[in-house]
Amino acid sequence: MPWNDNANPGPWGAPPPNDGDGGKKPPGPRRPLGGGGGGGPRGPRRPDGPELNAALERLQAKIRDFFGGPGGQGIRPGAVAAVAGVGFGLWALSGVYIVQPSEEAVVTTFGAYSRKEGPGIRYHLPSPIEAAEKVPVTSLNRIDIGGSAGSAVPEESLMLTGDENIVDLTFSVTWRVSKADDYVFNLRNQDAAVKAVAESAMREVVGKTALDPVLTTGRGAIQAQVAELMQRTLDSWKSGVSVVEVQIRTAGPPAEVLAAFRDTAAADQDASSARNEANTYRNRVINEAKGDAAKLTQSAQGYREQAVREATGDTARNDQIYNENRRAPGVTKERLYIETMQRVLQNSNKVVIDGKGASAPIILPPDVFRPRTAAAARPPAAAAETTATPQLSAGAQR
Repeated sequence: MPWNDNANPGPWGAPPPNDGDGGKKPPGPRRPLGGGGGGGPRGPRRPDGPELNAALERLQAKIRDFFGGPGGQGIRPGAVAAVAGVGFGLWALSGVYIVQPSEEAVVTTFGAYSRKEGPGIRYHLPSPIEAAEKVPVTSLNRIDIGGSAGSAVPEESLMLTGDENIVDLTFSVTWRVSKADDYVFNLRNQDAAVKAVAESAMREVVGKTALDPVLTTGRGAIQAQVAELMQRTLDSWKSGVSVVEVQIRTAGPPAEVLAAFRDTAAADQDASSARNEANTYRNRVINEAKGDAAKLTQSAQGYREQAVREATGDTARNDQIYNENRRAPGVTKERLYIETMQRVLQNSNKVVIDGKGASAPIILPPDVFRPRTAAAARPPAAAAETTATPQLSAGAQR
């Protein structure tokens, strides 16, 4: 082959064409070495290259062979049975469920109540034959009525009291599920139903109570009454709900009348203070009057008792004197005379001397004729001397 024969490009490929520009035209893209029509090595293949297509074709062939055999002639009955068996197994296993310790499951058959299941791994017939609804029966639920801090709801918190005042009251209700089947079937929206019952019961109780107990010391009684009324209402509905606690969080006058309410409260305190002072004064005066009356009554009773006893004693004495007078009239008469003269003359300044058989004049000391007051002021020795002198004189006279 001559060296200048370009008909056969040879192993290095054909030379670039010469367009008369002196070989200055940029060459086109060069083929890789050995890139002739042969199957030499090439660059990296894309994901949708022949290998992926081949894998998909092999998978399709296996599926066709499994269902229809070679050549795709018909469908094998065993394949259909295998697919149906797998599907039935998965459908049957869909009835397995787990009930937590704090839950209770309510099982229904075609929508009707069937049974209740406790905690553990349980099974019910797959849907649509049976269904299970799990209800938390031990956890406590709480509903706030009237809003919370920073988000008040006046439509729920403003209430009218028994004395026609308006109170802004917020409270919370704690409840739990006591009967799962009644809770599922008899209440459609459980939280909304409990909230509506709580608000209605609170409005009824507050509407029968004055404002002061709601704001001060009557909250405990109101909470107990609301809980009792709620439970009666929910039991009448067969709701399966048990009220645990009702707690009043805030209670006060509306913000629009807060200043006037404070003025009213201050006036009430002043009136209460004045009333307490008046009651104190009244009690003191009444107690003093009662004490004086009791003193006078006791004095009168003592005087009466004294007079009665003295009269009784005088009567007994007169009876004794009368009896003695009947026995010895002379002796009794003389004794009465002596006792009478003694009572008459014991405070007198006169001296009576029996002059029978007297032979000489009797001289009495001057002190005998002094007034009794002066005689009482004398020293005891002089009084004793004066007393002794008449006795001696009388003895001498006798």
